[in-house]
Amino acid sequence: MSRRFWSDLTARLEPYTPGEQPQLDNLLKLNTNESPYPPSQRVMEALRGLTGDELLRYPDPGARALREAAADFHGIPVDCVFAGNGSDEVLSHVFQGLLKHSRELLFPDISYSFYPVWCQLHGVQYRQVPLRQDFSLRVEDYDTAAAAVIIPNPNAPTGLLAPLVVIRQFLEAAPNRLLVVDEAYIDFGGESAIPLLAEYDNLLVVQTLSKSRALAGLRIGMAFGAKELIEGLERVKDSFNSYPLGVAAQRAATAAYRDGDWFQQSCNAVIANRESLTDALVALGFEVLPSAANFVFVKHDTLSGRVIFDALRAEGVIVRRWDKPRIEDYLRISVGTEEQCERLVETLRQVLPAL
Repeated sequence: MSRRFWSDLTARLEPYTPGEQPQLDNLLKLNTNESPYPPSQRVMEALRGLTGDELLRYPDPGARALREAAADFHGIPVDCVFAGNGSDEVLSHVFQGLLKHSRELLFPDISYSFYPVWCQLHGVQYRQVPLRQDFSLRVEDYDTAAAAVIIPNPNAPTGLLAPLVVIRQFLEAAPNRLLVVDEAYIDFGGESAIPLLAEYDNLLVVQTLSKSRALAGLRIGMAFGAKELIEGLERVKDSFNSYPLGVAAQRAATAAYRDGDWFQQSCNAVIANRESLTDALVALGFEVLPSAANFVFVKHDTLSGRVIFDALRAEGVIVRRWDKPRIEDYLRISVGTEEQCERLVETLRQVLPAL
């Protein structure tokens, strides 16, 4: 009965369903694309150095040190950098502050499933544009009269990468249409669009420190764009939560940006594991889409995705699957350590013959 206090919007919402976080013994968790490796030691040292005096006071609302570290890493001005509480919060601000117009927003029909939720929450008109049969993007399919386009790159859940030449085509096709590139997985084999900011003011790039910098537990997201776009996001943030990032998150993220060697080594290890995992899955009868992310998107030649998903789960191996047209037989599998990938492959070798 207490639902009578819900607003009409709350009653209509269909919330995003995150990947499950089960607490099981001997679980192999390959469903939410976290880093399989711990954060940089410089991050851990920064966290151990926190003092009580820092924690009793509010954090820097502008996250200046973090934004400076990110600006230095990418070689852009600090006023082109925005920091928020995870890329999901950053994206929510983007939808509310930059994508809500009288003209519609466009995004692929197979992409991050949070996009329609934010559209519903913030009242954004949108249209989903079908990907090609091979799940690739075609720039010509996106109406130049639309207010904006948002694409994950590499795409989620397919892992496919749109090269920078395609990003340029989007930007040049409609200079008055904003392009938001969601680069949660760009560090695992793609080339970021951030260098294009020097040429295009209709580009906003969103990234996260949850994947390639192993800080999913601290929730840190970034946006990069022309200073006017960043100013718009700051206006939304300061009307919602002026202190989004705590002291620990700011300190850890700053240290993560400063440790380039660990960052490159960790990404290289994930890429190597992805390539060996791909080879093993192909040998087991899977079609594996070419991935530039820290996961692979796979479909078996003869078995349904549901059957394999259930069989893996029964053995304590959790992957991700969606009951959606075109992808119901695909599984998204996070790339783990070498040992974790070996356990997955061995489990598949055991269960597939019995299915």
